[in-house]
Amino acid sequence: MFGSSPLPGGLPHGADEDTPVFVISVAAQLSGLHAQTLRSYDRQGLVSPGRTSGGGRRYSMRDIAQLREVQRLSQEDGVNLAGIKRIIELENQVDALRERARELAEELAAAYAAAEQAAAAVHASYRKDLVPVRRESALVVWRPPRRPR
Repeated sequence: MFGSSPLPGGLPHGADEDTPVFVISVAAQLSGLHAQTLRSYDRQGLVSPGRTSGGGRRYSMRDIAQLREVQRLSQEDGVNLAGIKRIIELENQVDALRERARELAEELAAAYAAAEQAAAAVHASYRKDLVPVRRESALVVWRPPRRPR
């Protein structure tokens, strides 16, 4: 839902969609919102821009996309800001759960591979002088002689 959209000139060299590079005035222009609205959204936790050492806000392309989505949900879908905040929280939770599921799947695959290697090592250690017995062979049960009482 909160994907990014590319800039006409692209991002600065070495930056990605999560790199906080835009000052508030540029972020306001890119998102189509007023700078005061961006400050309000930040205070309400709808977007969390990076900060400079002096405390100035720096927005990433992901932040810009999120600002656009907040505006869309508010204007087009009529969702109030509290609802939008909850949507964002739930989407972040879903993303975290998807990442955890991916990690667990990788761990499981590694465990299966380790188990297969261990089984292969056990099979490789079997003695080679064992002789297979044909299925139609007779079964002989040995019983020790009884001791006199």
